[in-house]
This record gives sequence, C-alpha cells and structure tokens, in this order.
Amino acid sequence: MTNSAFAFTISSIPFDEDYRPADHTRITTNFANLARGDCRRENLRNTLAMIDNRFNSLMPWDNPAGDRYAVELAIVTAGLTVGTRDGAETLPLIEILAATVVDRRTGERFDGMVGNNLSSYVRDYDFSVRLADHLREQPDGGAPEGFGELHGNLFKRLLASGAYRERFAKPPVVCLSVSSRETYRRTANAHPILGVEYGAERPSRTDDYFARMGMRARYFLPPGGVAPLAFYHLGDLTGDYSNGELASTVAVMETFQKIYRPEIYNANSPAAEHYRPSLTWQDYSLTRIVYDRDERSRLAVEQGRFAEQHVIKPLGAQLERWSATADL
Repeated sequence: MTNSAFAFTISSIPFDEDYRPADHTRITTNFANLARGDCRRENLRNTLAMIDNRFNSLMPWDNPAGDRYAVELAIVTAGLTVGTRDGAETLPLIEILAATVVDRRTGERFDGMVGNNLSSYVRDYDFSVRLADHLREQPDGGAPEGFGELHGNLFKRLLASGAYRERFAKPPVVCLSVSSRETYRRTANAHPILGVEYGAERPSRTDDYFARMGMRARYFLPPGGVAPLAFYHLGDLTGDYSNGELASTVAVMETFQKIYRPEIYNANSPAAEHYRPSLTWQDYSLTRIVYDRDERSRLAVEQGRFAEQHVIKPLGAQLERWSATADL
C-alpha cells in the first residue's frame, strides 16, 4: 500500500442534550458515557449547566449575574481513510472536543479551545492491550520499546494535514487528570485563568506518551478548583491562547473530572502544597450525574482489542512506515 492510500478526514456533531453516540463513536469517551441509559438527557443537561457555570466563574468581569456566557461543544472525529478507490474505508481514529463561547449579552460567538478531551483507538490499544500485556510478563519492565511512537506520529500527521488546518487555526490543548502515581509541588507562578502552577517530580507515563505526540505538560490548579489539571500543549500555553480559550478547557474538563474522578476533583479539601492525588480518598462529594466507572474501564479494553483487530494487525506496518516518513 502506498503512502497516498492514507488520508485524514474531519467531521463533527454537536454535543448537546439531544446527543446520541453514533455507531462508530468510541463509547469509552467522556461524552458518550453520559449519553446512555435512562438518565441520559438529565446527565447531559446537568453536565452542560456545570460547564456554563464554571466558565462564567472564570470570566467574572462585566458578568455580575454569572450567566453572561454559554459554552457550546462539538465532538470532532478525525478519520483515517484507507485506500484510493471506490472501496476506500474510513476508520475513526481520534476524537476531540471543540468549544465555542456564546456571549449572551452581545450575541457574539468566539472560538473556545479545540482539544480538551482526547480519545483514540490506538491509545486504547497501547494502554489497555499492549502495555497491560507487557506488564503482565514484565511487572517491573516499564513501557514496551517504542511505546506510543505510532500514535505520536499519527497525531503529528493529523495536525499537519490539510483536513485539520482548514478547520482549526490553532493546535489543540488536551486537558487530563494528574497522575495518582506522581507527586506535584506548588510553585509561585500563577495565571488569572489557569490558576496556581504545580511542578511534577518526574514525568508520568501519560506525560511520556504525550511527549511522543510533540506535546509537553504543565499543571495548574484553577481558581476555585481543588486539584491541578494536566494541560498537554504545543507552543506557548499561556501566550498562544486567549483567556476565553483557556477558560473553556478548564470549564469543560474540570466538569468531566468532577464526574469521573470525584475523589480528586470534587474533593472537599483543596490540594496541599505537596500533592499526590488518590482514587481511594473518601472525603469527596458526588455530582448528580450517573456514571459507571467500572464499565468504562472494561470498554477501554474492548475497544483496544477492536483497534488491534481492525487497525494494528492489518495496517500497523504500513501505518508505521507512512507515519515515520512524514516531514513533521
């Protein structure tokens, strides 16, 4: 198969209270988990309200009632088209969220952050299948050789593609939970939206994985938050993005983390100067949103196996050659 047989496509659908996951959507993603079951509409409505309220709390000037802004979200799917003829197949590869901020007072709309959540079939395979199998055989062996290289190169190629550049003016920022395996220390640096910066004693496995994607990590505890978030970015996080863009990713991802990791992000006490998060803490509050974390972990393995069957085994060698020869 030649290099020209691979190409990226970009599609999107709104994430609102009417959202229903498409058949090809990775059902381990944050947004798809919320949109299933008897409580789906209430889940979505409450989540979107939490995001709006958090955004307004971060943008309080000329906003006395705390309701001036609304955040609209779109689920963006990057697909990989394989083949050049009529029988070409498009495989869903990566999903991210793109935010748009609406000023209810003026009617103006402006770009929020693109990125936020990152969901990837290949990443599911790497962590839930490849790494898990490796650690069963070598419990103290670290990560497998070349761990994350294919995913990192595919991600870089996506950002360099015409499909991405025609749609988005800036590279994405991905915001995740800090690692429960690492310790973080508060610094004197502070940002008006991102909050107080923390430093990590050493890179986490996720940090190393994102480094393969060309992204580096910074950790901030936003104003009014209780735990630092990990921001993975290219370029200058605090210089390349507006306050509105940064506020949108804090609002979106802190909301998701309060739902999915309440032990850390909905704790009743804020992070100390030296901070090591734990999912075993009991001093936390629950949101009113229904979520099954055990099911999500099981589905991650299932979708990792899906990636192994449909992407890695049939296309892995060709994808590695194609992704590694790109001018990145």
